Order: sequence, then C-alpha cells, then structure tokens
Amino acid sequence: MFNDILNDIWNNYRGRLLCSVFGLFIGVVVLWLGFFQALFLMLCIGLGFFIGNKLDKKEDLLEWLDRLLPPGYHR
Repeated sequence: MFNDILNDIWNNYRGRLLCSVFGLFIGVVVLWLGFFQALFLMLCIGLGFFIGNKLDKKEDLLEWLDRLLPPGYHR
C-alpha cells in the first residue's frame, strides 16, 4: 500500500518533487557557504555539466573553443 502511494506520487508529481528537493539543496548550500561561494559552486557545477555533456555527445571541445574565442587565439 505504501509502495503504491509512493509510485503514485512519483508518477504524478515527479517534477515538483525533484525541483523542491533541488531548491532545498540550493537553500542549504547558500546558508552553509554563503551566497557568493554557493554561486561560484553552482557555476562550477554547471560548467562541469556542460563540458561533460559535450564529451558524452562526442563533440570536439577545441572546435567549440575556436567558435567561442576570437580568431587566431588557438594555434
């Protein structure tokens, strides 16, 4: 019975549940580290996720950097 209730909550309210837990995590990190340190940590996590996503898709990071940086910067 308890398992059915949890499955119903997960199937119908998954987005709300995950975002609420994520918001709780961010709030705890901000209270624990401070705003700017938490912001830096989230920036590093986001950059790591972005690079990992590029590597998972087998994209070339140097090609991406060539598009991002000014011409002649990368040799």
